[in-house]
Amino acid sequence: MKRPRLIAGIAVAALIAAALWLGARPAAESLTRPVVPKDASAATRGAAAFEGAGFGGVSLDALSSNAVPWRIAAAALVLDERARDPSAPLDATTLDRALRRFGFLDSTVVVNRAGVRAHDVGMPLGFTTGDVAPVGGSVIRVANLGCAACHAGVTYGAEGQPLPDRVMLGMPNTSVDLEAYTAAIFQALRRFAASDELLPAVDAIFPKLDWRERASLSALVLPLARQRLDTLAGVDRPMPFPNGGPGSTNGVPALKVALGVALLGGGQGEAGVVSIPDLGDRVWRTSLLADGAYAVPGKPRQSPVTADMIDDAHLRSLAAITTFFTVPSMGVHPDKAIANLDDAADVMAFLKAYRPQGFPGPIDRVRTTAGSRIYQAECATCHGSYDDASSRLVQFPNWRGDVGTDPLRASAFDRGLADAVTRTAYRDIIASAPGAGYVAPPLTGIWASAPYLHNGSVPTLAAMLSPETRPQRFMVGGHALDLVRVGLRLDMDGAYPRDYRPFSQPAWTDTSTPGHNKEGHVFGETLSPADKLALIEFLKLL
Repeated sequence: MKRPRLIAGIAVAALIAAALWLGARPAAESLTRPVVPKDASAATRGAAAFEGAGFGGVSLDALSSNAVPWRIAAAALVLDERARDPSAPLDATTLDRALRRFGFLDSTVVVNRAGVRAHDVGMPLGFTTGDVAPVGGSVIRVANLGCAACHAGVTYGAEGQPLPDRVMLGMPNTSVDLEAYTAAIFQALRRFAASDELLPAVDAIFPKLDWRERASLSALVLPLARQRLDTLAGVDRPMPFPNGGPGSTNGVPALKVALGVALLGGGQGEAGVVSIPDLGDRVWRTSLLADGAYAVPGKPRQSPVTADMIDDAHLRSLAAITTFFTVPSMGVHPDKAIANLDDAADVMAFLKAYRPQGFPGPIDRVRTTAGSRIYQAECATCHGSYDDASSRLVQFPNWRGDVGTDPLRASAFDRGLADAVTRTAYRDIIASAPGAGYVAPPLTGIWASAPYLHNGSVPTLAAMLSPETRPQRFMVGGHALDLVRVGLRLDMDGAYPRDYRPFSQPAWTDTSTPGHNKEGHVFGETLSPADKLALIEFLKLL
């Protein structure tokens, strides 16, 4: 049976028809953006935008693609949770429990939030939300996912234990599972959209619900949702392609759907996932995405960068490209996404100043001296040179090429997609080109970025340096940190230690499946055991 075309991302948003009503208030600023003083620096404004700005995703346009009518979706999730556990209360605590299972972080302290006042709107970190009006007098609370959903991660204690109540903007959320989240909303709505339990659940979970919004849900949203669900009766999953797993995303097929480009194998061939990285020193890049597919027109796609070259013009050029990421991730039309340029430029100013949490465990300073020499000889040509005194990046080559890793992600960004990007309003802003291998990233914050390689197929740095030890299967999500091997703390079978309780629902990564191959990047395998230990000690400093 032919699958109906769905927009990717929070795919359940396709339940709302694309043709909405006249007289609408079409967009709203997100209520989750922290309040910033008028005299705040660009970096402070950028941190606030990174944490909670809407970037155009809190709108009627996004509601027809990626955003969700939050009260209805949340109530369906809670009812689904109670179907599994009847003792779960019909209130917001059960909603929080359900969202934590997907790796979303609530009741958190953002440790690098400074000089701003956060809003308490009852949403997990990384959710953006606001009220739109399809018709005069109506109200619909819309929710979408912003930067911090994937790029604000837990910090770690001295024993390698995760601290999900203490989060840093810029660190990777290596537990967020967008595939499980979208599937759960889709199935919950399918189960409860026609149920008499749904609206009473909305009332119970959101006791301060405005009467106008309740009327809007009853008269507008639910009839459309039920109608849309009827058209999807034969579809067993919300998207025609996999959306990653804990700590990984799959933005290329989402962009293809948004731009009307054919999917590989009808979608099932689009398994080229990307592991969510730490964002430390990413502003040193001259091209963006794992494969360097986006660059600035008229400038070299891959060229060496030093600190003095990261000026406002460089940051703004990266910001312009970054606004385009809202097309697949938030459902913003390409012609409108560039309106977020000022916010994106402030985000780049924040990322220029950003440093991840320092390695939480012990570091052997004797070994780091030897490790620095090994790094310079073995790694710096591709990953950049670091100053020994400050552990700061001083030169980054922006090298791109093929090191034998899984090619699916690079090949997915093909000529058809590159040409489609040039047909958008971004034709003069982005020089788009098909994937040709991968860009070697800066290694700042690498200790917090496990699992490794572009597709998250290697669980520790020790396994990176000894390819024969890379496991075929291992768990990811809600994990603790292995302070010696550096990466996920696992047993010999790839599972978590039996006495460990993850803070989110883990999933198995199977490196024998398409897009997840663990082979390649064998640099360092010929080092002696002592040199490998020394190199790992040095990498802890970055």
